Amino acid sequence: MHKFHELYHKMMYLMVDLKRYAENRIDIARSKKAPSHEDLHPNTRFIENQLIRQIEKNEDLNTFVSRKKLDWSQQKEFIRDLYNQLIESDLYKDYMSSEDNSYEADKAIVLRIYDTLLPYFDPLFQQLEEQSIYWNDEVELVISFILKSLKDLRQDTPGTLHFPLFKKEEDRQFAEELFRKTIRNYGEYDQLIENNSRNWDLERIAFMDILIMKMAITEILEFPSIPTKVTLDEYIEIAKYYSTEKSNVFINGILDKVIAQLREEDRIHKQGRGLIGEI
Repeated sequence: MHKFHELYHKMMYLMVDLKRYAENRIDIARSKKAPSHEDLHPNTRFIENQLIRQIEKNEDLNTFVSRKKLDWSQQKEFIRDLYNQLIESDLYKDYMSSEDNSYEADKAIVLRIYDTLLPYFDPLFQQLEEQSIYWNDEVELVISFILKSLKDLRQDTPGTLHFPLFKKEEDRQFAEELFRKTIRNYGEYDQLIENNSRNWDLERIAFMDILIMKMAITEILEFPSIPTKVTLDEYIEIAKYYSTEKSNVFINGILDKVIAQLREEDRIHKQGRGLIGEI
């Protein structure tokens, strides 16, 4: 979770270092011994992008990135390659030639870089894998968080680009309790899954699928305030991000059987308004 938190800030700061690289290119071109007219009169639209400047000036983001050393200053070749990929794209060319200089137009290009360029730029995943084994699986989810943060920004407000790891103390306690109780009952949940996957050898089931199912079972049995259906839906969604292409269907089928067994054994006890006797 800490690594996810760091990756969000590192990916958010990517636009700042990309903009600074573009500025440096312009400065180098202007300082040539015999600069061309284009060198002396460059299109500065990208480096003056209002949203990127807003990100760059965000104090909370800068403080966190500086403290954790999450900028891209040590990945110069990667920034160069990403910039070259960007300037060859139609979205960049259309943006640079457009007469729409509004904040919304500046926001749109940044959103499209995150949404349509970065997820398909293979060197990004290579670069992140070299820095942390935890980051590659998180990129798509992190980008979805960034897109939401940027869409919420307004021109006349600084916005919230840095957020705490947990919104409240209860969230931290939930994460720790879920982890500990899953580990504590690991062997028992192996048996539950094996009993309800008769046509599957437990050793042949993807390890990530087993982890997801064990966490779901823990939540069903140990957290009485969370409806069973909510748990089931959440972990099927998690499987889409973290496991194989068809894992969500497989996990859904196994958990349905597990839940049926647990209800038959009268082991699911939910408390709270609207939860007693849930079907």
